[in-house]
Formats: sequence, structure tokens, C-alpha cells
Amino acid sequence: MSTKLRSHGKSVVVWILLAMLIFGLGGYGVSNFSGGVKSIGTVGETEITVQDYANALRQEMNAAAAQFGRPLRMEEARAIGLDRAVQGQLFGAAGLSEQANRLHLSVGDEEVGRQITSAQAFQGPTGQFDRTAYRDMIRRQGYTEAAFEARLRADIARSILQGAVAGGAVAPEVLVNTYTAYLGETRDIAFAEITEDSLPAPVDTPDDAALQAYYEAHISDFTSPEAREITYAWLTPEMMAETVEIDEATLRETYDSRKDEFVQPERRDVSKLVFPTQEEADAGMARIAAGEANLADLAEERGLSANDISLSEQSEADIGGTAGAAVFAATDLGAIGPFETDLGPALFSVDAIYPGEETSFEDARGDIAAELAAERGRRMISDVTSDLEDRLASGATLEEMDKETAMQLGHIAFSAETTDGIAGYEAFREAATAVTAQDFPELGNLADGGVFALRLDGITPATPIPFDQVRDQVSEAWAAAELMRLKKEQADQVVAALEAGTSLADQGLEVRSEDALIRGAFVEGAPQGLAETAFATEPGKGAVVSDAQTVFVVTPMAVHAADMNSPEMQQLSQTFSSRLGQMIGNDLVDFYAAAAQSEAGITLDSAAINAVQAQIQ
Repeated sequence: MSTKLRSHGKSVVVWILLAMLIFGLGGYGVSNFSGGVKSIGTVGETEITVQDYANALRQEMNAAAAQFGRPLRMEEARAIGLDRAVQGQLFGAAGLSEQANRLHLSVGDEEVGRQITSAQAFQGPTGQFDRTAYRDMIRRQGYTEAAFEARLRADIARSILQGAVAGGAVAPEVLVNTYTAYLGETRDIAFAEITEDSLPAPVDTPDDAALQAYYEAHISDFTSPEAREITYAWLTPEMMAETVEIDEATLRETYDSRKDEFVQPERRDVSKLVFPTQEEADAGMARIAAGEANLADLAEERGLSANDISLSEQSEADIGGTAGAAVFAATDLGAIGPFETDLGPALFSVDAIYPGEETSFEDARGDIAAELAAERGRRMISDVTSDLEDRLASGATLEEMDKETAMQLGHIAFSAETTDGIAGYEAFREAATAVTAQDFPELGNLADGGVFALRLDGITPATPIPFDQVRDQVSEAWAAAELMRLKKEQADQVVAALEAGTSLADQGLEVRSEDALIRGAFVEGAPQGLAETAFATEPGKGAVVSDAQTVFVVTPMAVHAADMNSPEMQQLSQTFSSRLGQMIGNDLVDFYAAAAQSEAGITLDSAAINAVQAQIQ
């Protein structure tokens, strides 16, 4: 059984807070367990209770649900091995707890009490320990006070043991230095693209035989995808809007109520710097007027950045008073003032001017009418939804829905590439993908407030498109493939010439260079793997790098060893040493837990495990 532990070294308070998180992540139908079965197994004399297993499993399933974006079913959790991972964690922890018991490791009541009373999860509105909240939380988790405190005491003891086992783990200096030197190495490189102009001869014009051969070799590229032949009836707010008339008074009233959307006053980007006294503000403005500084310089002298004094976009009303009027009266960018404000004398800087905009009623009328008509259309659809559902439930066909209701009939050959019309709605796409020939039409909802129903009439299998119909596409694809083939052939010849002593420039290529290139860097305008290839290539040699459309040749010009004494390399070395030491410590705890399990012996109650999983919905 796996004994991997994923929480080595967590403080007890963190453990409590994580446990409390479970209270807010419920939803799998498990609150507590009762009956004769109390544990899913033991390591020596240390039990893993069914409640512990249920809580841990539920927590992991909720964490997985957050990643998947939906609740996880128990069979899905089993399929991805979540249940086995949780069991491994619990049995590993039990092995350490058993060993801690054998070594008589424990803590007193005072430490247990301190951990509980200091945990934020158990504090009331005043920030003090709330015993009622504490009792309620652990009760909902399935524990009595005695059981929870015993669990906490065991957790502290286990943490002490884990710290003792992992605490002395240190990353080997040779490994740290070697890896740091590897990461810190840089290279100067030269590279050039092999273009169509670089080729000794242009791409030939293919004959019909070559095109036919390419068509047959790449038949999947010229095959119509499987299409689901679907008849549908739908009704959208836009369709209903065609029958809706909005009177002039309503349009005018809506325009007036939303005047702020259509009439935007002039706005300006403004900065503001407040001074302690009028004299200091006057002196600051004098320096700006003399060209000795700007407002940002004055702010920096006082320990402020440009962001600290920026007010961003402001209207005259936002600034207010004499300062607001002056800021919006200014015709040029720059500093003005000082002006008295609520915070004291201040200088302002106009950093940008955005003219006001006004959309007249006549210009906005069409958009307002369309919005109101669509909204009314949504309400009308909502009013008839029950009737439409009843008709379909009574066996009405889609053709009858088209004749007897406002729904409109349509047909579509639907595939994964279809996005036009109703296929642009995700709800329709999901229904069209899932429907079978045995399904009866049911009403579905569209994102814009519309409704639809559909029927699968048949499935047209994927079919090769006749060569004559796609000859032009075949010709374009052949030419693109042939060009790439010739580019790669030419690149291989360039690499051979490089290794014979002829530089990229001497071969007539347009050469670019990058100095002090680091591993994994992205080189603009080049394929993603260019840097990786450059580091895998010896100086004086060349290599070919390509993507879907371009071909490059790269050659290292110089290799620079990492400066191990630089601040960056020192920081990298410390970070790597710390993380590697932590990993080694974790592995030591895993091995120690496995040895503890082997020494104490394991019992496993599969029936209890199945009972817990059966209750988690």
C-alpha cells in the first residue's frame, strides 16, 4: 500500500484550519458514521476510523471538484485513484502515529489547549475562542471533544516525529552546485531563417499524378466529417422582436433614464500631490515652472511613486471646487496650482485629456428599440414556455410546432466544425451531440433566452470529398508541404557547410544573434524550441529548428559558464538547496513510515472502506 504523505511538516494550526475547511465544502451526503464498524484498518494499535477516512476522502473529492468545475461521483474518484491515495495518506500517518506512541512521544494539555484556542476557525466575532463554535464544528465533523483532542494530540506527536526524521536532511552540495551551474550557463548564438528566397530553385508546379498521390496519402485532410442530420424548431427573442413595436414615449423615457450612458462628460487623467504648507506648495510649483522638476520628481523626493499620486480618470465633479474648475479649464498638459483641497494645498498635473461624448436620442434610438424589443421577446418566450413543453410532452412533432406555435423549423447537418446559426449556441451543440434516434424532442434553453427542440434524423458517415472538388486545396497543401521539405533539405546543407567552416553569413543568409541566451528562453520571431536546441548543440556545429511554417538554422558562437558568485546564482543555489533538502526530508519520512508499517503490521477492512464510499454520493 502506498504510504506517500503530502503534508510533511504542516503546523498543527494549519492542520486544524484545513480540517475546518471541510465544513464549508460539504455536499457528498456524509456527516458522521455510527454502528458497529469503527475503523477501516489499523497500523499496530493505531486505528484509522471510518470518520477520519470519510472526512479525508470528502475533502479530496471537493478539492478535485473545484479543479473539474463540477461535483465528482464516487466512481469517478475511484477511477482516478483518489480513494487509494487517501488511504495511503491515512495509513502512512497512522504508521508515524504508531511509532510516536511506541517512542512515548506526546504533549501536555497546555499545548493542546493553546493550539485549539489560537485557531482562527474556533474564534467568535470578538476574535476570542468561542467554545460553542468549537463544540458545534467538531460535532458536525463527527467528533466528540475528547476524540478531537486525542486526534490533535496524536497529530502534534506525529509532527514532532516527522520533524526529527526530516529535520536533518540537507541537499548534497555537489548536486546543488552542478545544477545551479547548469541553469546559469548562457550562450551567444547566431541563427537564420531558411526562406523560399534562400532555395536554389523555386518550388515546381505539380502534375495531376503528383496531386492525386498527395490527395490519397492525406485523404483524412480532404474528408467531410461525420454529420448528424438534425431537424430542429427554435424561438429566439430576436424572432419575437419582429412582432414587437415600442412606442416613442417608452423609447424617450428609456433614453432619459440612461442618460449617463449616452452623455459622457469630458474626463482627464490627473495626478495630485498634497503639501504640508502653502509655502512648500508654492516652492514646488516654482521649481516646475523653472523646468527644474516635474510633479513626479517632487513626489519621488517625498518617497512617493507616480502611481501613488495618480488619480487616473477624473471628471470635473470628481475633483470638485476651484481645483476641479482649474484642471478642466487648462488647455495644455502639465502641472497647475497650488489649490486648496480638503487635505491641504495641492499641485495637480493634467496627464491626458479625453473629450466628452454625446449620443443623441436619434442616434441611440435604434439600439434602444432593439434592446427593449429583445427584452420583451424574452418575456414573451417565458410566458409560452410551459405551453411549448406541454405540446412536446403530448407528442407534437417539430413540424406541428412550426405550424401551430411561433417556433420556426430548420435543418442542419451538424458536426464539430459547424458553428453557423443555431449551432453557435453551446446548449444546442451539447444536445445535438448527445441526441439519439430513440429520443423524443424536448424543450431546451438558449443563452439569450430562446428555446429549441431537436430530432436526430440520421447520421451521414465521414466521406472523402471527390478529388475534382478539392483540387485547388490539394494543390495548395502540396505546395506548402513541398516548400517545407525543400527548406529542411536546404537547412541540412547549411548545417553541413557550417561544420565545414562556412559561416551563416558567408552562405548568404540574413543572420540574427542573441547574446547571453539563457536556457528555455523564447527568441522572438523564431520557433519555440530554438533556445533548447542551441543548448543541445556544440559550438561550431549547427542544428535545424522548425515549426509548422518556418525553418531555422542555429549555431552556438560562445558558451559562458555561470557566475556562481553573482547574487542571482547565489539566490538560485539557495532556493534549489532548500527545495531539494525538503524533498529529501519528505522521502525520508515516507521511508520511515513504510518501515513503521512493516514493523507494526497492517490490517485493512475492505468492507468498512466500501461502506464509507457507498455513503458518499
